[in-house]
Amino acid sequence: MFERTAGSHVVELLKQWKVGHIYGMPGDSINELMEELRKEDIRFIQIRHEETGALAASAYSKLTGHIGVCLSIAGPGAIHLQNGLYDAKKDKTPVLAIVGQVTSSSVGTDTFQELKLESMFEDVSVYNRRVQNAEQLPDMLNQAVRAAYAEKGPAVLVVSDDLFSTKIKREKEMTSPEYSAPHIRAAEEDLKEALKLLETAKKPVILAGKGAQEAAGEVLAFSEKLKAPIIASLPAKGLIPDDHPNNLGQLGQLGTEPAEEAMKQADLVILAGTAYPYREYLPDKAPAIQIDLDPRVIGKYYPATVGVVGELGQALASLTSELGEKDAGFLEQFQEKRRAWHDKLREDIDKETDMLQPQQVLGEIQHIMERDAVVSLDVGSITIWTAKYLQLSGHKLVLSSWLGTMGCGLPGAMAAKLAYPDRQAIAIVGDGGFSMGMQDFVTAVKYELPMIIVVFNNQKLQLIEDEQKMAGNKPTNVDLANIDFAAFAIACGGEGYTVKTRAELQDALSKAKASKQPVVIDAYVEDISAVL
Repeated sequence: MFERTAGSHVVELLKQWKVGHIYGMPGDSINELMEELRKEDIRFIQIRHEETGALAASAYSKLTGHIGVCLSIAGPGAIHLQNGLYDAKKDKTPVLAIVGQVTSSSVGTDTFQELKLESMFEDVSVYNRRVQNAEQLPDMLNQAVRAAYAEKGPAVLVVSDDLFSTKIKREKEMTSPEYSAPHIRAAEEDLKEALKLLETAKKPVILAGKGAQEAAGEVLAFSEKLKAPIIASLPAKGLIPDDHPNNLGQLGQLGTEPAEEAMKQADLVILAGTAYPYREYLPDKAPAIQIDLDPRVIGKYYPATVGVVGELGQALASLTSELGEKDAGFLEQFQEKRRAWHDKLREDIDKETDMLQPQQVLGEIQHIMERDAVVSLDVGSITIWTAKYLQLSGHKLVLSSWLGTMGCGLPGAMAAKLAYPDRQAIAIVGDGGFSMGMQDFVTAVKYELPMIIVVFNNQKLQLIEDEQKMAGNKPTNVDLANIDFAAFAIACGGEGYTVKTRAELQDALSKAKASKQPVVIDAYVEDISAVL
């Protein structure tokens, strides 16, 4: 029987799992795997920091539903992966991390760069194993990928580099690179109990989450039949079109006044594909129907009266078909409030000020944003501004929703261009978030990933300042030393523009939209609180 290296089996299996690219940085404990990758047509994206690679792998998975893959050496490289892997864990998306280890004969001797990696990755992973011998490697890779898909999280495979170059015989395959996703139908008795609550409700409100990714049409049809306003969690922004008259926007600190008011008045809450965690923004005592694929989240953050475990689209379609006629008074009341709210937002965007304000920048981004654009949103005050002022309908949004890690905007935009090369990618970032991982802008330049990165530059950590003030404290250590982000972009080989007026911003955005290179727009914005 023909012998091949275990590493060549790994690469072949990754191709069979439809992995088209891997994020990583070469090093001395993965050199043998790098040699196998060199021979094949899986694209290797050489990042400058492993955290960028893990965040990009997570973002790619969120955008496409396909597994994202990242690669690191032992020791320091493995440590750098943790933030991106925790992002994938918290947002429940499949990622594979192949982590190098010191040579097999040195494991356990406390040699250079050796860490007990299995212990380090135990909390973050849904699958976490060290390969003991080369014969195991192909089968363990299949197990890892399947676990990542099945449990929607990071799978970690720790491999000493010498195992990749070890030749093995495969007389017959023990496992296969296949995963079949289950289809879970809601129980009829649960749907009947939910229907009883729906029929008697006078002021129902739908809170839709990212579980609506494949069920947006069913959510809208259900809303129209129930005559209920929709509130979208931030990860669901764009899934439920912002321009739909039933969509009141987001809830909470980054939400809208109509959404907050409707939720306070609700006599029934339908949690549709969300485990919304902010209890203070939900009603005190209203009954709730919670629909989710994961039985572990039913009633986790709000006391559900009826729990429905199953696919959201099927469950809502069934309920919609059984619903009788409902009164539209409550919905129409909030549709009017929604119109007034959007008029107010438009006034904020259109007003003339001496300095650029964040909402004005978002209004100009809206003008150049293509209908199928992918928006990568970083963390900070720009999250709040974007939730309120940027309208997404048919666009894709990627963000770090549960971990909320600063620095996710650039990796998200890179993943967007690799996932959808023909679609516009826009990263909306603060100066604090962008400067956490801006070194990998040169990676976007190297791999010719055209994108528009708009930096909201106010030389401070605005949201942290707001939080310190709200706590009754004097703001401290929130001011940032300014960086010429446009000059940095040019130094990396991309394009950069500094803008301080609306006219300069419009000109820069027009040039960026037409550019075939990565572009940074350094937008100086007024220092104003995002917590309105």
